[in-house]
Amino acid sequence: MEGFMLPDLLKSACRIASRLGVVSLLLVALSACNEAQRGEGAASGNARPKTSVGVITVETTSAPMVLNLPGRVTAYQTAEIRPQVQGIINEQVFRQGSEVKAGDVLFKIKDASYQAAVDAAKAAVQKAEATMEAAKAKADRFQRLALGNSTSQQDIDDANASYQEAKADLALAKADLETAEINLNHTVVTSPISGQIGLYSASAGALVTANQSDALATVRQLDPIYVDATDSSANFLRIRKMLAEGTLKGNRDKIKVHLTLEDGSTYDQTGSIESLEPVVSQTTGTFSVRIKVFNPDRTLLPGMYVRAAVDLGNLEGVFLVPQRAVSRNAKGEATVMVVDADGKVETKVLETSQTSGTNWIVRNGLDAGDRVIIEGRQNVVDGAQVAATEMTLDENTGLAREAEADPATAGPLPKTGG
Repeated sequence: MEGFMLPDLLKSACRIASRLGVVSLLLVALSACNEAQRGEGAASGNARPKTSVGVITVETTSAPMVLNLPGRVTAYQTAEIRPQVQGIINEQVFRQGSEVKAGDVLFKIKDASYQAAVDAAKAAVQKAEATMEAAKAKADRFQRLALGNSTSQQDIDDANASYQEAKADLALAKADLETAEINLNHTVVTSPISGQIGLYSASAGALVTANQSDALATVRQLDPIYVDATDSSANFLRIRKMLAEGTLKGNRDKIKVHLTLEDGSTYDQTGSIESLEPVVSQTTGTFSVRIKVFNPDRTLLPGMYVRAAVDLGNLEGVFLVPQRAVSRNAKGEATVMVVDADGKVETKVLETSQTSGTNWIVRNGLDAGDRVIIEGRQNVVDGAQVAATEMTLDENTGLAREAEADPATAGPLPKTGG
């Protein structure tokens, strides 16, 4: 029994050992495959292509300095028509909304009582003249008598005093006549300026009083016309600084103003700055800029809202950067991403002035020759290595297209915009 079982056990052991050897070889082979795959993965990671971006190279240039200011149209002159005497309106002469000239009759007030006052004043003047003549004759007579010592000095003095009093009475009577005539003339209400008259608030039969609070009508001169725009005091200081530094080249005598109307259309007349309000509002921090512009077709009406583009001159030594390339950081500062000579991405903080077309005007923060990323910047971060392709921009549309690229750095661009 024992002789039989020993050889069988030895055979079983050999078979098991043989199988274990095969399994071990399989494990070694699998381990080698895994190592090879990891090696290939590492090699492929090291060979990953750089992110492609589109850039433009910026250089210093000049750009127009234009202030865009909100404003309201106001009449060049305004005259509120009020009666200067009391009475009943006899006639309203003008047509509402029509053009009137300075001196045109607008209203007529019943003048019977004022005519009677003039007649009475004239009679008073005549009486005073007669009294003065009599007093003068008496004074002259006493002067002749005095030559022959035929009268006393007291009589002479009394006669001269009566004459002087009569002269004063005549002057007073003439002043009363002049006042009466003025009041009579005021019964005819005329326009003090030329312009367009609005609606009337009183018509024939209405009782009006001298210098009443409610105007009978209003005349406005609309050609030329004013636009009162507002600008911040901070902007005013900034412009003065640029002028002092020589960055802004402008001529105040040649400053032109272009208006944009409420419907977005451009007004066809060019305006000029008339004056600046020499005080800043304590509540808003702004001051008024008065612009004068011709208005032959009466397109502009008082109260209209407009945008005034004030051409101050040219900014020198600035950069033009596409708006699409500029973003804001957590502090609200304008920033761009640039690619240095080694293909490394860097963020720069800008000092922007204003927009010019589709570009920001940048005063500080960039250097001539900087390559600003305009395409693919959403795919990169500071310090990233990129492949930059030079781009050009259409000045009218702001669309980018690939320029003649540097073969050493050119790469495919992402399809998404920056």
